[in-house]
Amino acid sequence: MKILVCISHVPDTTTKVQFEADGLSLNKTGVTFVINPYDEYGLSRALDFKEKEGKSVSITVISVGGREVEPTLRKALAIGADDAVRVDKAALDAHQVAQEIAEYADPREFDIIFMGKESIDFNGGLVPGLVAEKLGWPFVSFATQMELEGEKDVILHREVDGGFEVVESSLPLVVSCQKGIAEWRIPNMRGIMAARKKPLSVVSGVDAEARTTTLSFTYPPAKGNTMYIDAEQPEKLIDVLADKGII
Repeated sequence: MKILVCISHVPDTTTKVQFEADGLSLNKTGVTFVINPYDEYGLSRALDFKEKEGKSVSITVISVGGREVEPTLRKALAIGADDAVRVDKAALDAHQVAQEIAEYADPREFDIIFMGKESIDFNGGLVPGLVAEKLGWPFVSFATQMELEGEKDVILHREVDGGFEVVESSLPLVVSCQKGIAEWRIPNMRGIMAARKKPLSVVSGVDAEARTTTLSFTYPPAKGNTMYIDAEQPEKLIDVLADKGII
């Protein structure tokens, strides 16, 4: 079984967001970048399969971006992936990234492509479905459980409003992952040392077209003053809500 895990290179969640003076990009000075947490769930589930099935499972991680994404790919190798690929193109928008991934995956006969349900920087959630569409593969989103059934079928649980849904699918398959599908893994010293010798290939990509353009980034409006109301005076809360037209 061949598994491709897509890795986004994103700012750590503790990052204090600051934009460049032109408002068109993130100011990356002093920013620590990490594996997108939802992608890491997909990597961990792939490693679960590898541990269960043995050497018959190979795991490739891929990211679209410049040399700055290579430390993030190396971390994925340290966690347990077999090899890594960097598509040497700036990640411009969801369509362009999805096209680059699909063009790489199409001739290589992967069985499963894992991605996070979204990246924690733009929170778009578009790439998994776009990749599946471009490949003509089945797609299951927001997966919280996944088990193999024989060699070419899988059973998945996914969240829906008010509960969860059980889905059966054949392979090949694109899966977007979220919390519950696996537990994050921490690279150990042996994995870190081994990652230095694992192959990290750079491919030129296909010059996929971006279909969106960023006009500007702005901060959300500042929070207003907070009003505290004594728990012993619920009628005051009712008066405030009524005055604002909320009730």
